[in-house]
Amino acid sequence: MNSDWQNSSLVAEQVKILLEQLSLEDKIRLVSGQFIRGSTVKPLSDLPLFNMADGPAGIRTSPDATTATSSTALPAPIALAATWSTELATKYGHLLGLEAKLTGHNVLLGPAIDLARTPLAGRTFESFGEDPLLQSRMVVPEVQAIQAHGVQASLKHFIVNNQEHDRNSINVMVDQRSLFEIYLPPFEAAIRLGGAASVMASYNRVNDQFACDNQDILSKILRDQLGFRGWVISDFLANHSTAKSANAGLDWELTMPHASQWRSHLLEAVKNAEVSLETLNEMVRRILRPTIGLGMLESGFEQLILTHDHAAVALEIAEQSMVLLKNVNHLLPLSTDKIKSIAVIGADADTVSAAGGGSALVQPLREISVLDGIKTRVGSGVKVLYAAGTDAIGAGVLLHGDNCIPSSVLKQADGRQGLLAQYWNNLDSTGEPVITRIEPNIEFIRGFFDFPGFQISAASHHLEFFPMAVEPIFSACWTGFFIPPMTGEYALSITCAGRAKLFIDQERLLEVQSQLKLHADALHWDGSGAAFQSQTMQLIAGQKYAIRLEYASDFPELCMLYGAQLRLGWQPPKGTLTPKMQQAVDLARVSDVAVVVVRTFESEGLDRPNLRLPSGQNELIEAVSRVNPKTIVVLMTGSSVDVSNWESTVPAILEAWYAGQEQGSAVARILFGDVVPSGKLPITFPRSQDQMPPLEYPGVDGQITYAEGLNIGYRGYDQHNIEPMYPFGFGLSYTSFSYSNLEVLQDTLVTIQFDLENTGAYTGIEIAQLYLEMPDNQAPKKLAGLARVCLQPQEKQTVCICLDADSLERPFSIWDDGWKRVFGQYRILVGASSRDILLEGILVVSP
Repeated sequence: MNSDWQNSSLVAEQVKILLEQLSLEDKIRLVSGQFIRGSTVKPLSDLPLFNMADGPAGIRTSPDATTATSSTALPAPIALAATWSTELATKYGHLLGLEAKLTGHNVLLGPAIDLARTPLAGRTFESFGEDPLLQSRMVVPEVQAIQAHGVQASLKHFIVNNQEHDRNSINVMVDQRSLFEIYLPPFEAAIRLGGAASVMASYNRVNDQFACDNQDILSKILRDQLGFRGWVISDFLANHSTAKSANAGLDWELTMPHASQWRSHLLEAVKNAEVSLETLNEMVRRILRPTIGLGMLESGFEQLILTHDHAAVALEIAEQSMVLLKNVNHLLPLSTDKIKSIAVIGADADTVSAAGGGSALVQPLREISVLDGIKTRVGSGVKVLYAAGTDAIGAGVLLHGDNCIPSSVLKQADGRQGLLAQYWNNLDSTGEPVITRIEPNIEFIRGFFDFPGFQISAASHHLEFFPMAVEPIFSACWTGFFIPPMTGEYALSITCAGRAKLFIDQERLLEVQSQLKLHADALHWDGSGAAFQSQTMQLIAGQKYAIRLEYASDFPELCMLYGAQLRLGWQPPKGTLTPKMQQAVDLARVSDVAVVVVRTFESEGLDRPNLRLPSGQNELIEAVSRVNPKTIVVLMTGSSVDVSNWESTVPAILEAWYAGQEQGSAVARILFGDVVPSGKLPITFPRSQDQMPPLEYPGVDGQITYAEGLNIGYRGYDQHNIEPMYPFGFGLSYTSFSYSNLEVLQDTLVTIQFDLENTGAYTGIEIAQLYLEMPDNQAPKKLAGLARVCLQPQEKQTVCICLDADSLERPFSIWDDGWKRVFGQYRILVGASSRDILLEGILVVSP
C-alpha cells in the first residue's frame, strides 16, 4: 500500500500516462460508473474493473457472486464504537478489507461516519455515535486497515446526513462552526490520517443545494479545506444534474442506466463546453489516483472465507462492545453452580435477526443465537427453556401509532391462530384473489423492506415476506376473530397509507383515508404521512368478536420503494397478558433466572417513530420481572431506547447492540463472567423521549435547521441541564476502579497524568475519559482524550493522555472563519463517563 498516494509524484506520473490513453468516451464511461464488474464495456488493460460492495458491518456480496453469498456478519459499527478501541477498529477494518478482496470486491462503500444527531435516526447503528473525536479515533485505523488490502474505502455520507426522514430532499441549514467542529472532523481525520480513497456525497441538501451539486462542500470544503485528493461518488440515485454536479466536484455517478444524469448527457455537456475537458480530466485523475496509488487489483474470482478465524474476530469485538447498564446486588455474573434453570425469553432470542437493515445488512456465514449461546455455555447441568413472549419484529414496527394486535389473540373459527388474508391485484377486491393464506397479524410496509432478492430487511427470520405475487396497486381483506384476554376498555386502531375499514361483529368501527404529500423533487416518499385513527370499545375476556379489515393501496404517492403500509393496532387495559406473554411469564416464574432478549428494528429507509421497544416488549419485561426478581434484560439495538417503564424493576441490563453472527456466544460469555464487560456508551440514553435536549426534527416543510449548533448528544444534555438515564461514556464492570493523583504537565505537549487502580476482584478494562471545558464557555464541554487500560485485581497504573494543540483534533481551537486558538484557563475533567467526573484540574493555555 502506498500510504502517501495523495501526494506521490510516481502515482501522478502513472495517472498522467493512463489518462492520455483514454478517449473522451472512455472518460465519460469511467465517471458514469460503467467500468464496473459485469459491464459489457471493457476499460484499458491497465485500468481494473470496479466492483463495489456495501460494507459498514460486513461484505454484502455482489448479485453476480458465483461462490460466495455470505460473509462474516460483524457487530454493527455502533457496537465497535462502544469498545473505544483503535486496536479493535484495526481488526474490524482488516477483516472487511480481506473479505472484500476474497469475495472479488475492490471498492468498499463505507465506513459511515454520520454523527448521531437524533437517536431516532434509522442509520445510527451504521456509524460511531454522537461524538466527533470518538468517530475520528475509530474511523482512521479502520480505513487504514481496509486499504491495506488494495480495497478502496468510501466514506459516507458527506455531509449532515443525520436522518432518514425525507433523506432524498431534506434541506439541512447548518452554520460553518458546527460543520467544522462537529460534523467534518471524522471526515478530515479519515482523509488526512487514514488516506481514504473516496467520499460518498449524500442525498440531502446542504444550505439549499443538493450535496452532489454543492460546490461549497465538495470543492471549497472537502478539497480546499480538508485536502482531499481522491474521488467523490454519489449515493445511489442521488445525482440530480449533469453540468452542475460535474462542475461542483462530483466524480462518479452511482445510478441505474435509465436514471443517469451523466453518460450521453455529460458527453454532450463536454462537447458544448458546459463542462470543460480539464474538469472531466480532473474527475478521471481523482478516480485513478487512489486506484493506482493503493494498488487496487482487478476483482477476481471469489474465494472461501476463513470462517473460524474471522468468527473469532467477530466474537472478540462483540464481547468488548457490550455495555453493562445495571447490575443490582451483583446479580451478574451468573454461576452454573448456583442456578439450575434459565428461562430465555424473546421473539428473536432464538435467531440472529437482530441486525441493522438496508445496505448494511450482511448474510452471515454462521448464526449463533442467544438461546444457542446460553445452552452451549451452561451444558447439560442447567435446564434452558425458551418462550417467545411476543410476536416477531418486522419493518412494520416503524409505523407510528399503537402496537400491533398480537397474533395470539387472533383466531380462525377452527382454532388456528391468525387471520385469513386475501389479496387482489385491483382496488375493489373483485375476482379471484391472487393470494389466500393465514397471517399472524396485520403489520407491514411494502417496497424497500420486502424485496427478498436484495436481502436488505432485518425482519425476524420467523416472518414471511409480503407475497410478491401481489402488485403495488392492490386490495386486501383479513377476517377472523379477536379474543380479548382481559375484560376492559380497548382502543383499536388503524395506521395506514391508503384506504382502510375495520368492522367488529359486522359494525364498522373505523374508516381511514390517508392524505399524503410528496415533495416534487423527492425520489421516494419517506412514509411519514400514514394516517392514524383509534376507537375505544368495552370488551369481555374470552368472547369471540368477528373482525374484518378491508384495505386498498390507492394513494397517489405509491412507488416501488415505499408502497402500501398498514397496521391493525391496539391499546389493551393495563396489565393485559396475551396467551403468548402468559407462557413466558409462567416459564419465568418457575426458573431461577429469566433472560429477556428484546430488540428494535432499525434500517436505512425510515427513522424510528419513537424510542419505545416495539411490539409489546416493554409489557413483556414488566410482566416477567414481576414474577422473577432475577430478570436480566439484554437489549439488542442500534441506538438508545426508552427503558423508563421497567428499569426500576429489573436488576440487570446489558446493552448488546446488533452484535453480529456470534451474538449468542458473546452474550453468554458476558452473562457468565467468562468476559468482564468493558464497553462504554457512544451515545446517550435519555430518561424518556420528552427528556431530550431541544432539537428541530424531522424538519418543517422539507427544511431542518441545526439551531442547536455544537450542542448535540451529551453536550446538549449538559447545556440544558437534563439528567440522562445513562450518559455518554457510561458502562459498568464486574470489577471496580479508582482514580487519583491528577497532574497537568505542560511542555511541547500537554500531558494529563493520573493513577488508575483496579480495586475489585476481576481483571478488567477501564475506559478513562478526558473532557475539556474552554475558558469563558466558548464551547461546550467536549471529549478530548481517552485511555483504554487493562488491569489485574489490585493493580495500579499511571495513565497519561496527551493533548497536542497542533493535531487535527485541535483541542484548544474553535472555528471562526478558520481555526483559532483559544487562550486562557481550561478545566480538565477526568472520569468514567461524561457525567461521572472523578478528577479535576486546571490548564492555562498561553499565546
